[in-house]
Amino acid sequence: MKQVERWLGDAGLTPHAQNRLGVCRELGVSEEMLWPKVVQNRVKTGADREIMHSYPYRSACPSTVWRELIEGAGKEIFLAGYTNYFFWTQVPHFADTVQRKVAAGCRVRFLVGDPDSEVTRQREAIEDVALSVSSRIRMTLDCLDRLGAREGVETRFSAPMDAMSHVSLSVFRFDGDALVTPHLATAVGHDSPLLHLRRHGDDGMFDRFIGHGEELWERASPRAVYIRK
Repeated sequence: MKQVERWLGDAGLTPHAQNRLGVCRELGVSEEMLWPKVVQNRVKTGADREIMHSYPYRSACPSTVWRELIEGAGKEIFLAGYTNYFFWTQVPHFADTVQRKVAAGCRVRFLVGDPDSEVTRQREAIEDVALSVSSRIRMTLDCLDRLGAREGVETRFSAPMDAMSHVSLSVFRFDGDALVTPHLATAVGHDSPLLHLRRHGDDGMFDRFIGHGEELWERASPRAVYIRK
């Protein structure tokens, strides 16, 4: 009891988490009431407050997160992965969702790498997997072709000067949320880490990464969408 009195009597003392929990339980009060600074320190108020969650692997991010962000976007969906092919394989009814979003007035953009570029060939040699980078890009382009020429669905190839920057960082925007994957040296996309960002103000983490994607988009080459008959 004397130890508890010492903790409570000295504002400069902060007991370990387990001890704090025990005291709060015995006294029937919240931790915030007894040690407000500890609780305040848990709240993100600095430069990292826009980081909602981090994953050591993109594949560790639940598919429900992708689905909820896509479904929740009403104005802007910007998918700036180098291949983007996994959306059709991992997000249920993705093509139908895209069509529905476009019909509702949402702007949908796809930025992909050039399947015939030298950077693509170099990346294929680095990854050395059966489903090559160029194959994944062509799968995406084929799926986009199947969507048809719908107003609001835009597709561009990143410029040759930006290919290395594009293949090294994937940015996926859903209105004020973004999922960002910095690609590790030899890892494929699903084995690279992922950050879930949410915009809270100007020039934060969200704006920095989205600005990168927009810069690539501005220099990218538009791709006409083929209408299947």
